[in-house]
Amino acid sequence: MSKYVMGIDNGSQSTKVAIFDLEGNEIAFGSYKLKETLSPKPGVVIHPDDDLWDSVYGGIKNCLANFTGNPKEIIGIGLCTIRCCRVLLKEDGHLAYPVISWMDSRLDKPYVHSDDQVKYVTTTSGYLGFRLTGEFKDTASNYEVNWPLDRETLDWSNDDEVMKANGLKREMLFDLVKPGEKLGTLQQELVHEFGLNKDIPVVATANDKAVEVLGSGIKDEGTIMISLGTFISSMLLRDEFSENANNFFPTLACIPFKYVYESNGIRRGMWTVSWFKKLIGEELVTESGKLGVSEEEYLNIQAKDVPVGSDGLITILDWLSTPSIPYRKGVMIGFDQRHTKYHIYRSILEAIAFNIKNNIDDMLEEIDVKLNDLVVIGGGSKSDVMMQIIADLFGLPVHRREGSSSACLGAAICVCHYLSIYKDFYEATSKMVKTQQTFVPNQNNHELYNTINETVVKNVRKHTDEILKLTYPIFS
Repeated sequence: MSKYVMGIDNGSQSTKVAIFDLEGNEIAFGSYKLKETLSPKPGVVIHPDDDLWDSVYGGIKNCLANFTGNPKEIIGIGLCTIRCCRVLLKEDGHLAYPVISWMDSRLDKPYVHSDDQVKYVTTTSGYLGFRLTGEFKDTASNYEVNWPLDRETLDWSNDDEVMKANGLKREMLFDLVKPGEKLGTLQQELVHEFGLNKDIPVVATANDKAVEVLGSGIKDEGTIMISLGTFISSMLLRDEFSENANNFFPTLACIPFKYVYESNGIRRGMWTVSWFKKLIGEELVTESGKLGVSEEEYLNIQAKDVPVGSDGLITILDWLSTPSIPYRKGVMIGFDQRHTKYHIYRSILEAIAFNIKNNIDDMLEEIDVKLNDLVVIGGGSKSDVMMQIIADLFGLPVHRREGSSSACLGAAICVCHYLSIYKDFYEATSKMVKTQQTFVPNQNNHELYNTINETVVKNVRKHTDEILKLTYPIFS
């Protein structure tokens, strides 16, 4: 009898679900789009209705519809969800308030209890784990800022003052398990709806970026992972926590008691590409339809013919400013008669690469590490143009992994760990993670990109900031 594992990757824009064999080959894939987040007033960003659960349920159904095997041969489910959100639940485990997005400014501060129907405060993994299993359990590795977690034990702090500082009481919190441990057993009504075996385990992972690190196969100090999603960042796997880091954020890894160092990121990174697609609108749909390719493929075909550096068009990706620098906005500078809509598109891709390169360089300088190669994952990694831009800018080989979602694969690896299919996480990644394609840098492009970066990109904001400070009180 064949055996399979399922990995769930619940993100900001969609939930992806994949079924793998025990060697990590993707057998089936399905996804389900989330609705647009709502912003009823400045600083508030929430997910409408029960959208996260609806997307997970729909993603599982869509994946199983594409699975030609026997669903009863699926032996475990790994759950990975979007991080840095806050979920307020009633006593029965259902929503007392819409899921609060990581983009919501309220999450910059500890929880403040103001609604007596709220009995539990948890993360998306806690809530979605409850919907799958009925258990009030969550992974310890999805709790970071403004949570009373003890990193030494991966359990809640026993210090009452720490609890109080985070606005919480122990009875408001779920019980914690570690990545690769069991959250619970899939609820029987879901077993019947999905056609799975009873007693199928749902296994904990970590925060979604850490799960991506695991699923991308990062194991040595000289390799970094870049995740091209709604939030773009890069991560290195490390053994030690780093106190007082200036240019990166040390976060819990998907291997218990390991850490990943995450560079400063780009808010609404690949979302900016979606924004640009909407600007083009019907023309993009029509032209891509004529060639029988997707909208993204059509844009990449056109962008490939745009010169390196987009003929001097420079984009600064501040489409969503941070609370500490609220005046910053997106900037495009350098237009002339040469520029087309496809120059704008390529300039956005180059802006993403410049931004993440500079953030990575700041992190590497602080911890004194030199890179040998890069792994790029996420929706943006499907673009050959984007992958080549990154290879050229860094001057290093860039690897694209096989499969539709590294987070799905990382979740599946956690299932294999729980079921003792491999001796440890490292053996599992060695067996299950595969490279689809490697992009080799062009030295001439590397030199040009670094000239643009050093002389222009790194100096733009000190000039544009002064103008944007003047426009902010007028248009905010």
